[in-house]
Amino acid sequence: MNKFLTTALGRLRLIGLLEGLSYLVLLCIAMPLKYYFDQPLVVKYTGWAHGVLFVLYIAAVFQVAVQRRWSFMKGIWALVASLIPLGTFALDRQLVREQREAAYKSKVAA
Repeated sequence: MNKFLTTALGRLRLIGLLEGLSYLVLLCIAMPLKYYFDQPLVVKYTGWAHGVLFVLYIAAVFQVAVQRRWSFMKGIWALVASLIPLGTFALDRQLVREQREAAYKSKVAA
């Protein structure tokens, strides 16, 4: 868990995973409970949590994009990924690759 919190990229990955999970819970659990079992409070609280995570995700994307000098299109992809179910998980795979490459380059430079 510590590796996630020490870098901006790690925080983006953690928030992205939580945001993606909350999106899936909202779509696959909370919405059916609301419409099929008349439980609107589930959507209210799940939606609220997802909204907070979504805002944190956007802030984390901007922080990493500026820090790592991402291209405009890469930043847009990271933002669009949060709108697509499972999109943040696909983005996480790319970010893992980016972290490994950065770690390798720092070892080679040292």
